[in-house]
Amino acid sequence: MPVNKEIDYAIILKYNYISMVKICKIILFGLLLVTPVVNVFGVDDHGITGEHKENKFEPGEFIFDHIGDSYEWHILSAGDFHLSIPLPIILYSKHTGWHVFMSSKFHHGHDSHQGFMLAHEDPYKGKVVEVLEDDSLEKPLDLSITKNVFAVFISIFLMLWLFLSVAKTYKRDPFKPPRGMQGVVEPIIIFIRDDVAKPSIGHSYRKFLPFLLTIFFFIWINNLMGLIPIFPGGANVTGNISVTLVLAFFTFLITTFSGNKHYWQEIFNAPGVPWWLKFPIPLMPIIELVGMLTKPFVLMVRLFANITAGHIIALGFFSLIFIFGQIQAGLGYGISVLSIVFTIFMTMLELLVALIQAYVFTLLSALYFGMATAEHGDLEEVV
Repeated sequence: MPVNKEIDYAIILKYNYISMVKICKIILFGLLLVTPVVNVFGVDDHGITGEHKENKFEPGEFIFDHIGDSYEWHILSAGDFHLSIPLPIILYSKHTGWHVFMSSKFHHGHDSHQGFMLAHEDPYKGKVVEVLEDDSLEKPLDLSITKNVFAVFISIFLMLWLFLSVAKTYKRDPFKPPRGMQGVVEPIIIFIRDDVAKPSIGHSYRKFLPFLLTIFFFIWINNLMGLIPIFPGGANVTGNISVTLVLAFFTFLITTFSGNKHYWQEIFNAPGVPWWLKFPIPLMPIIELVGMLTKPFVLMVRLFANITAGHIIALGFFSLIFIFGQIQAGLGYGISVLSIVFTIFMTMLELLVALIQAYVFTLLSALYFGMATAEHGDLEEVV
């Protein structure tokens, strides 16, 4: 029976529109989970710049200050002048209740406000702490909007604007040839559907497609924005292990709750495995359970490590200028040409890595979903 290509194309466009709407819902739900996790676990030792060593370049401090999270968004520095965007500090103290104020009240970490200050020493270095009456320090519940959280807001609003505007175009005229951003987004959606979701998951791919599209675009856009050195770019969102933890946790939850009878049988009572590997010591079930937990762990570490490593290498090349400049000014000028060339090369390479890491995370998630939903002996070709 001949297929009406025009009708089939209309069905594809309609499904893409539905997927985009679902994407927006998933993004908003994810934001509610990402925001407190990034704040509680993701602010490292470079919260707001405190004391700086004069006239000495510290490459480690320079690199980790740029890839780490902070309570303000630093724009530039010129001598003693620092231009930065203050961000909301949201704290809950069991002694005094809720406190909300801007990070500018700390004056780059030099002052305290409402009994709170930025710690400059371990174990709370870089974190907001409460100074008690006996001068001891206590860490309150910290739900502040940090640099990475603010960057997540920016990327989500960017995605909402992108997908909703494209979806409105489909709604107005589903048979109109794609133009502009619609022409950019549609081939990517079709690629994720036809070359990632269908082959990896099978016939039940449709219910997983909105999530796969969400994580692909979320990771890709944040990877690209992390390469932009000026606001609103420059935040190391996907290089923050708290963010990759949440993304991997979503994949783990969907895989676990989507697992069918065959999936759990393969874990607890795999057919074809000798009984003495299952009883009295459940060796194979233990191995399978460990493997089930290591899959999201691998997702989390792979994305975090690759993005962070790329930023560190690029900043390391850039730091060579100042390292050699401290030895002799001529060496700094001489190495600057080579350093900038390598930095540009690494930036171009990171553009490729940004896309590859988004694709790999999406592909592995789809494979996990396919393993959880596959039926025993199901080798039919997905159409």
